[in-house]
Amino acid sequence: MNAIEDLVNQWIWQEDFWLPPGVTWKDIAEGTEDGGRHPAPRDLIVCLPLALSFIALRFGFERAVAQPLSRLLGVRDRVRVRVTPTPTLEAFYRRKRSHPSQSETAVLEKRCGLSQRQIQTWLHHRRNQDRPSNTKKFCEASWRFVFYLIVFSGSLVSLVNTPWFWDQKECWRGYPKQAVAEAQYWYYVTELSFYLSLLLCVSVDTKRKDFKEQIVHHVATIFLIAFSYCGNFVRVGTLVMLVHDSSDFLLESAKMFNYAGWRKTCDTLFVIFAAVFLITRLVVFPCRVVYTTVVDWLDVFPPFPGYYFLNFLLLVLQALHIFWAWLILRMVYKFVFIGKVERDERSDEESEVEEDDGGEEQHSWEKKQGALNSKLSSLADNCVLNNLTNQRRRMNSRKTKAR
Repeated sequence: MNAIEDLVNQWIWQEDFWLPPGVTWKDIAEGTEDGGRHPAPRDLIVCLPLALSFIALRFGFERAVAQPLSRLLGVRDRVRVRVTPTPTLEAFYRRKRSHPSQSETAVLEKRCGLSQRQIQTWLHHRRNQDRPSNTKKFCEASWRFVFYLIVFSGSLVSLVNTPWFWDQKECWRGYPKQAVAEAQYWYYVTELSFYLSLLLCVSVDTKRKDFKEQIVHHVATIFLIAFSYCGNFVRVGTLVMLVHDSSDFLLESAKMFNYAGWRKTCDTLFVIFAAVFLITRLVVFPCRVVYTTVVDWLDVFPPFPGYYFLNFLLLVLQALHIFWAWLILRMVYKFVFIGKVERDERSDEESEVEEDDGGEEQHSWEKKQGALNSKLSSLADNCVLNNLTNQRRRMNSRKTKAR
C-alpha cells in the first residue's frame, strides 16, 4: 500500500506542483499543531461508495417522502397525449429531436404516408411525452432542498466559532501545520460525495437550460474540493462550500412551491433567494474568499503552480456566478416592473420547452396561413365570377342592340 502511495505521489501528487516551495506531503501528514487529523488523499476514497449511497437514499426519499408530500401540496401533472407507435418517426426522433427541415419532412411523408401536419403533430406529442412531470421535478428539488438545508445548518454551527470565519487571513496562519477537525473532514466528504452523486445522475435528472453550466460547475467543484483537501487548504475550502450552500436551499424551496402552484410563496422565496445569492456570490465570495486566496496567500508563500490552479477553479465558479446573476436580475426586473416572471427564463425550466413552443407557433402560423389562403382563394373565385357575370351582361346588351 505504501509503495502504491509513493508511486502516486511521484507521478500525480508532485510536491513541486501542488504544494508551496519548501512544503512536502510529510509536513502536512506529520506536522499538525495539536496532533489532530491531517488530510491525506486516501481519505477521499470513501467518497465513491458514499456517493452511491446518496443515490440510493435519494431514490428512497423521493418515493417515500417527496411523492406523498407533492400530493399533499397539490402538485398536478399535465395529461399528455400518447402517440401512435410509428417506427420511422420514432427512429427519426431518437436520432434527431429538433424540428425536421423541409427536406426531412418530405422524406418522412414518403416513408410514413402521413401529411406534413400529421408528422409535426406526432413529433410535438412525442417530445411532450419525454418532458418530465411536475411530480418528478418536485421530488428532485425536495431532495436537494433537504440536503442543502441540513448541510448548511450543520456547517454554519461548526464554523461560526472558528477564527477564519471572521478573519480570512487566519486561513493561512500556521500553514501547513493545520489540524483538520472531524466536523470539517465529514463536511468535505459529504459535499464531495453529494456532487459526485449529482454528476453520476446527470443523465436521468431533468435537463435544464443551463445544463452545460451545471456540468462545468459540478466538475470544477469536485476538483476544487479534492485539491483543497489534499493540499490542506481546508479552511478556505469550508468557506467556499458555506457560501454556496447559503442560497441553494432557498432556490430549491422556491422550485418546490412553483411546481405546487403556490405562486405568491414561490415569488417571495425567489426574491429572498435572489438577494442572498447576489450578496454571497457577487460580494462575499469575490471580496472575501477569492481575495484571500489571491492576495493574502502571497504574504505567506510565493506563487506556485497549485496557487494558479486553485485560483483558476475559483474564478471559473465566479464566472458562473456572474452568468446566473444576470439571469436572476432579468427575472427580478420582470417581476418588479412587469409584474410576472416569464417561464422560459427560470433556471429550472427544461430546454425542450422552447422547442415545443416553437412547434405551437409553427402550427398557429400554419393555421393563419391556411385561413389566409382560403380567403385569397375565395376572393379570387369571387373575382372570376364577377368577371363572368360582367361578360354575360355585355354580350346580352350587344344582342339587344343588334336586334
